[in-house]
Parts: sequence; C-alpha cells; structure tokens
Amino acid sequence: EMLNRSISSTLRRTLLTSVTTLIVVLLLYVFGGSGIHGFAFALVIGVVVGTYSSIFIASPSLLVLHKWASKKA
Repeated sequence: EMLNRSISSTLRRTLLTSVTTLIVVLLLYVFGGSGIHGFAFALVIGVVVGTYSSIFIASPSLLVLHKWASKKA
C-alpha cells in the first residue's frame, strides 16, 4: 500500500523531469556538433534507462526485498 502511494505521488514528477532532461539532451545532440554527438547519445540512453529502472525495477525490487525480510524475521 505504501509503495503504491509513493509511486503514484512521484511518478508524474519523475516523468516530467526525465522528459525535460531528454528534450535538452536531444537539442544538445542536434545543435551540438559532431564532437558532442557521442556524449549526447550516451546521456539519452542514460536518461531513458534511468527512468525505466526508477519506475519498473526499483519499486518491485524493494517490494520483493521487503517481503523476503518480513518472511525471514
């Protein structure tokens, strides 16, 4: 229950932050020149993977860990 509430309350903020960052990094990629393309591409991948893991991996992992710790205690 608490995990669902925390995800619901932070999901919008997480997505807005990620989209804003992604827009800036994409602009950096487009207008930054050839020397910065590799760096900007790495940042795009990092933002996408970080957002995905924050939403779909970290929370379920915490839930599994909590259930495991409760069962062990």
